[in-house]
Amino acid sequence: MEIFGVFSIIGTIAFAVSGAVVAMEEEYDILGVFVLGLVTAFGGGVIRNLLIGVPVTSLWSQGSLLKIALIAMTIAFLLPVKWIYTWRKSEAFFDAIGLSAFAIQGALYATQMNHPISAVMVAAMLTGIGGGIIRDVLAGRKPLVLRDEIYAVWAMVGGLVIGKGWFHSTLDLLFLFVLIIVFRMLSVYYKWKLPRRSLREKIVQEKGKA
Repeated sequence: MEIFGVFSIIGTIAFAVSGAVVAMEEEYDILGVFVLGLVTAFGGGVIRNLLIGVPVTSLWSQGSLLKIALIAMTIAFLLPVKWIYTWRKSEAFFDAIGLSAFAIQGALYATQMNHPISAVMVAAMLTGIGGGIIRDVLAGRKPLVLRDEIYAVWAMVGGLVIGKGWFHSTLDLLFLFVLIIVFRMLSVYYKWKLPRRSLREKIVQEKGKA
């Protein structure tokens, strides 16, 4: 449970700041900054809870995490613009930290409830990417996790190895935490992407003929 709490704190800070920065990029007011930061930090967990049978109201028992998120967002809001732009250059790295921490947290949640491996993988994925999807939708952006470099797959892999029981000790989980971050950053650096098909060119051609 100690390592579970550590991953919760790391993921909360990383995603709360991420949501706050996106809100400031979109020129939202301070309320918008806090709303976007909170849904980024806790949205994935709420979706996960709905799917694996945890009461949604359990969110309100996470008072310490809510306070941590509020403090992180307040600091981000008050930072000099120059510092925020410096942070933006490392955004992918901090996003990878949040992804890794929350994917492991979600997988641990599901395994503690004795869910099957498929549910563990889905819990890991949704906890890792759910908040980011909600953030981008509220900011009027196409969700990066669905069109950017390989992202959700690493969360699912983390859920798989935890669900299989291959990683269970504190050292194992810390190693997995680092491993997911490394592979996510390799995806960014080498631009690894899943196979995709685009219909845009065909649609444009059809419109031109019309």
